[in-house]
Amino acid sequence: MPRAIWSGSISFGLVNIPVKLYTAVSKKDVRFNQIDARTGARIKMKRVSTADGEEVPYEQIVKGYEVAPDRYVLVEPEELDALDPKATHTIEIQEFTDLDAIDPIFYDSAYYVAPVKGTEKPYALLVEAMEREGKVAIARFVMRTKEYLAAVRPKDGMLLLSTMVYADEVVAPEELTDVPELNSVELNERELAMASQLIESLTAEFDPGRYRDTYRDKVLEMIDRKAAGEEPVTAPAAQDDDGAVVDLMAALEASVKEAKEARARHPSAKKEAATRKRAAKKAPAKRAAKKAKKSA
Repeated sequence: MPRAIWSGSISFGLVNIPVKLYTAVSKKDVRFNQIDARTGARIKMKRVSTADGEEVPYEQIVKGYEVAPDRYVLVEPEELDALDPKATHTIEIQEFTDLDAIDPIFYDSAYYVAPVKGTEKPYALLVEAMEREGKVAIARFVMRTKEYLAAVRPKDGMLLLSTMVYADEVVAPEELTDVPELNSVELNERELAMASQLIESLTAEFDPGRYRDTYRDKVLEMIDRKAAGEEPVTAPAAQDDDGAVVDLMAALEASVKEAKEARARHPSAKKEAATRKRAAKKAPAKRAAKKAKKSA
């Protein structure tokens, strides 16, 4: 069961609401240890000096920032401590903005913001007001000696806080190298219409439960089989891309056809078709009943 990782209050204007933060995402990555193939023992890392290859005692290790190749500025813990942000326990709202005004590239980690017992009413009031106005709060708060920029938004009757990266941490597209020029690409209306049709045929209500990390599932299944003494299954060799030039229109038309066929096979499509069929059967009876009622 998730435990609170931070406690404090949300502050906006003269209002303070005591809250706690809970991690909203639990990563399910498969983690491996490094093992000595000769003995099956786990491998431990040692901190060694590049000067003589000798292991360095922990108490002799200091922080250093590289300012030139092999040249470092050493920094003492006390010097960093003096620069730590003031250890407040407040999520201080700076301003409110529209959700669609924030590019998702700025979002980092997510946390639930839960009220402390006895503060349910002001918390619910803030959630409801933000939902009605369709606003997201931009805030600052300190956690574990680091100050974060965050977006706080209402979600399912609660507040969800997402830490954000700063503007100078986002890589601008023009900084990318070896990217072909796109401004000179010419697109005709027939291709655009077909691409739009493909997008429309693949459009659906987003249901996160429909998606799974299939690679993780396969890795865990393989580990279970090996732990049970079964032989691993070797994957077939990957097919090489022959580099053939694709006929864009032919590929779009085939994709639209395939998407329509896939949608027709989807359980939701079958359910919808069955509903329409039942409605069509009931329609004559409803019309007859309505006609009889008018005659009466």
